[in-house]
Amino acid sequence: MPKPAKSSAETRAIMKKLERQHPNADTELHYSNPYQLLVATILSAQCTDERVNQVTPALFKRYTTARDYARADAAELEEQIRSTGFYRAKTRSIIAMAKGLVEKHGGEVPRSRAELVALPGVGLKTANVVLGNAYGGQAIAVDTHVFRVTQRLGLARSDDPDEIHDQLSDVLPQKEWTFTTHLIQAHGRRCCFARKPLCPACPIRTLCPWPGKTKIR
Repeated sequence: MPKPAKSSAETRAIMKKLERQHPNADTELHYSNPYQLLVATILSAQCTDERVNQVTPALFKRYTTARDYARADAAELEEQIRSTGFYRAKTRSIIAMAKGLVEKHGGEVPRSRAELVALPGVGLKTANVVLGNAYGGQAIAVDTHVFRVTQRLGLARSDDPDEIHDQLSDVLPQKEWTFTTHLIQAHGRRCCFARKPLCPACPIRTLCPWPGKTKIR
């Protein structure tokens, strides 16, 4: 596995600046319990949190437990989540995940990473979102924003999200993992866009080694 591109001290300096810029950074998915967050996170793949939040109120009213999803009609669920994209694959994942919860955990969302990632449709990122937010643990969730921003900042270096997770785990204090995830996600949503990032207004531009920085015109 490649070594992180920056030291722990350099990484913490970047995070301090991001915290000043995004002091209230938090997950943007709306949920009331661990199961709702698990479903919302599956829906958020290749979709904005804003769009997911438009879909989930009706969804959570229709399906209130894992057993409801496990018994769901696939065609009906597909229509309800169609606007989030990849709706057929997401429907399969949600129903399979729900069946796994019912069969192995009595319909309850487990609190361990190993048990979460063993569920169909649940990868490391999704498991860590649940652990870090619904259960108040410390976990780094490498979504598209974390993957992009950390690469640009030189905080980690890999084409594999799981390797980026491991590199960030090595240089960030464990007590800050969840909030750090929120900070990087907030920066990706508000400044470090995939296309045309706002580099001239970025509070950490002088610490960023990315050669593709945009300029004031």
